[in-house]
Amino acid sequence: MGLLLFFSSMLFAAFPSASSRNLPVIPFDEGYAPLFGDSNLVIHRDGKSVHLSLDERTGSGFVSHDLYLHGYFSASIKLPSDYTAGVVVAFYMSNGDMFQNNHDEIDFEFLGNIRGKDWRIQTNVYGNGSTNIGREERYGLWFDPADDFHQYTIVWTDSQIIFYVDNVPIREVTRTESMGGDFPFKPMTLYATIWDASDWATNGGKYRVNYKYAPYVAEFSDLVLHGCAVDPIEQHVATCDNAQSFEATIPPFGVTPAQRIKMENFRKKHMTYSYCYDKVRYKVPPSECVINSQEAERLRRFDPVTFGGGRRHHGKRHRRSRGSQTETFASSF
Repeated sequence: MGLLLFFSSMLFAAFPSASSRNLPVIPFDEGYAPLFGDSNLVIHRDGKSVHLSLDERTGSGFVSHDLYLHGYFSASIKLPSDYTAGVVVAFYMSNGDMFQNNHDEIDFEFLGNIRGKDWRIQTNVYGNGSTNIGREERYGLWFDPADDFHQYTIVWTDSQIIFYVDNVPIREVTRTESMGGDFPFKPMTLYATIWDASDWATNGGKYRVNYKYAPYVAEFSDLVLHGCAVDPIEQHVATCDNAQSFEATIPPFGVTPAQRIKMENFRKKHMTYSYCYDKVRYKVPPSECVINSQEAERLRRFDPVTFGGGRRHHGKRHRRSRGSQTETFASSF
């Protein structure tokens, strides 16, 4: 493991910002394989664009050939339009197939909505099977993600995870000593899927997938896989065989002061949920949470029950369970 950590740390040394500029876009067949869905997965544009569809028969998805320990993982995605309630499109990393009881996961989940309401993004982080502590956040966007392609990026190192939308950082997770194994630390595979999550995705299951609008098609292009590939048998052996060659092609990493301002502005305007401020789930915020008073006040005004301990005068709460994880959704979403 020591050799692997050395190469992955070399990969990200001196990264002050993130951009896919100069990183190679790989053809689908070189980096990925179909996961499920058969004919609902269609490859386009000389193998560099993929359409995933959901219909009454099945959803669909693809998976990377390799496991990775740390890296830069990105795709340009165009989401389905019109009525999309109950539909979830996911772009995420996981090792749940190898570590069923103590898996790691880093998620972008796109939650569909009824006609006239916007898609929402949910991000989440699990480490070592820590599903009893949900670390999800949810946001609106400053654009319609069904109108055009937009870039979504996960950057993962041994000390940080950063989520980007169109090169704007929207969330930064910094590893703390108190998190222990709750910070993802085992090699993971990259996945992309579309599926029916009617039971929870839109207003806690109030609005479900309506298949008269099917097929729902999510388009993926500009696929970037850039990190330390790991042998699935000997997971301590990395294939970053030349750290200097990686340094010549990697973007800078980390959040610059200018990007931090953009991230803070995004979170003030668009964040609708953060586990750190959820007083129903956590009487005391988890130890890694850094409380921002402006975020706290905005969320308290948005939902005084969840984020302020106030009384709800109208509306209804919905809950859904994913394994041992329980999530609470307010009807105002």
